[in-house]
Amino acid sequence: MQFLRTPDDRFDTLVDYPFDPNYVEVDDTDGGALRVHYLDEGPKEAAPVLLMHGEPTWSYLYRHMIPPLVAASHRVIAPDLVGFGKSDKPAARSDYTYQRHVDWMSDVVGQLDLKEVTLFAQDWGGLIGLRLVAAMPTRFARLVIGNTALPTGDQPMGPEFAAWREYSQTAEPFDAGRIVFGGTTSKISPDEIAAYNAPYPDASYQAGARQFPMLVPDSPDDPAAAPNRAAWQVLRGLDLPVLTAFGADDKIMAGVEKVFQKLMPGAAGQDHVVLPGAAHFLQEDVGPELARRINAFIAVT
Repeated sequence: MQFLRTPDDRFDTLVDYPFDPNYVEVDDTDGGALRVHYLDEGPKEAAPVLLMHGEPTWSYLYRHMIPPLVAASHRVIAPDLVGFGKSDKPAARSDYTYQRHVDWMSDVVGQLDLKEVTLFAQDWGGLIGLRLVAAMPTRFARLVIGNTALPTGDQPMGPEFAAWREYSQTAEPFDAGRIVFGGTTSKISPDEIAAYNAPYPDASYQAGARQFPMLVPDSPDDPAAAPNRAAWQVLRGLDLPVLTAFGADDKIMAGVEKVFQKLMPGAAGQDHVVLPGAAHFLQEDVGPELARRINAFIAVT
């Protein structure tokens, strides 16, 4: 598999990102290997909080949440999905499949031997992360779900998602930083916009960012539809504690939290929240408050 690797100097002047890089190699499923970047902060002996980002962000999204989580004595793992951040970026859009991303992140979790994991998953972090939980439920202790879904293609995704998908395929240039800006309520600064664009020196690095919206199952016969249905069968039988924390201003994901609250047994009786002043990228809008709620959830479950 041909891939690109973003030069390190693209990340030299990031704002509020003082974290050391860590890397692991995963099987690219095509006879080679890909380097995956992850953050690993806090005491290594502590049970990990796994923070999974989505489209078109990377672990920079969690820079305001990591310090309060570490201050509460948690180990924090924040990987960059393949194709994003400091991770390698396969060059062809056809290299990106939903199943490969599940396999790659499963490999990361296995190599790091993460156990008693608290998962926080947003956007594609949920589409991938919830598949990890279904595949290896004994590694997870609790779930915090924010502004994400696990679609099976049996229900329409809605006009807002259709508009986003169309934009993602036609926008020139594909400006990740401006997309994050548009998906926040508080709005990010020019330096933060630049940080979200740092992984992409030019459009050739954006195959994953362009392809991800096309991988969301939107019909019952989508290649990912059956695996997601199977994942739901597992998730509906788990008693792991589940907390939903969605942004009140996220139009695409509005109301999806009720699906998790209804279908996942461990969601019963939890202190679910829809956070005011938070849009799709709620980590940017209310990161410290979200971290506080995760800390409190861990403390009581």
